[in-house]
Amino acid sequence: MPNITVLTIYPIKSCAGISVSEATVTATGLSVGGVHDREWMLVDLQGQFISQREYPQMARIRCTITAENLCVDYDDMPSLLLPLVPQADSKSGKAIPVVIWEFALHADDAGDAAAAWFSQALNKSCRLVRFSEQAQRFANTKWTGDKLVPTRFSDGYPLLLVSQASLDDLNQKAIAQGRTPVPMNRFRPNIVLDGIDAFEEDYAETYSIGDGIQLRPVKPCPRCPMPAVDQTTGEVGPNPVDILQSYRANPIVDGEITFGMNVIVENGIGHILTVGDDVEIAIAF
Repeated sequence: MPNITVLTIYPIKSCAGISVSEATVTATGLSVGGVHDREWMLVDLQGQFISQREYPQMARIRCTITAENLCVDYDDMPSLLLPLVPQADSKSGKAIPVVIWEFALHADDAGDAAAAWFSQALNKSCRLVRFSEQAQRFANTKWTGDKLVPTRFSDGYPLLLVSQASLDDLNQKAIAQGRTPVPMNRFRPNIVLDGIDAFEEDYAETYSIGDGIQLRPVKPCPRCPMPAVDQTTGEVGPNPVDILQSYRANPIVDGEITFGMNVIVENGIGHILTVGDDVEIAIAF
């Protein structure tokens, strides 16, 4: 039976992910230790989000979740501690306008110390923001139908799922061309499935997991230049999407190159996903 082999949460958009053995299912994606996927985001001084597309070194910014803080590290810089519960006497928390893609909202500023830390790390004036409890952002109803699906600072949907066989297929083609195979983290999924055929995730109607979790894929994931970034070193190299161009142009999204599926939560909010969980797949006919 298909099963989950990898679960990953990305606390700060476009920074390094954290591989976990289990995670809580929420309407906006995975949560671990009270930290939500893409709960934080970096923005420039105009409030526009920034990512590895422009600053590939963001891949080297690593996070650790402790009982009280999100601990952030980068190269030889001192660790930055971001309190999970805002401090009553803190100057952070002021709502500022930000833009992620075409969506404008207000987010909670993480304060001057965090802004200075990230500005030094990236050699770019920027600020760190956190998704506000008062904010609302929803996935595109063109793909979710009549269901309003909340999300935080993901590119657009709560979860991204990729099968191991799809990556294996890509890497076989890469090797045949004399290129180096790439790890799954180049594509930054939340969930990796094993035990299904390559690109079978494209044809799933639902994924049923355990007692009550049901996930629904809604949109193939178009790919940008980010898979060219080595997620360990932050260096930019050959883009594996170049190989996908020969066979993964998807008419559903106007011919864009797709790899993996954007997924929403239909049932099971508050339930736990665990690496090793069996997954029952209903295929859309």
